[in-house]
Amino acid sequence: MKLLWLCALIAATLTGCSQFPALDIPVRTDTPAPDYPAILPLDDLLAQATGTDTTLQTVLAARAAALQARAAALRAAP
Repeated sequence: MKLLWLCALIAATLTGCSQFPALDIPVRTDTPAPDYPAILPLDDLLAQATGTDTTLQTVLAARAAALQARAAALRAAP
């Protein structure tokens, strides 16, 4: 058992001494820079979000009303 551990230790030590091969991957410089979104202040983003928020609230209110009506119908069923 000790011989197995000794062989494993020697193998691990020898692999750590090997030299890493050089990678010959060319770096492309002709690619355009990515178009990142503009950084906006939080107040501007919140002002834009409130315009579409009413539509979402209307949809959610309609879904909630439909679910409440369905629940009332299920409670009334014999």
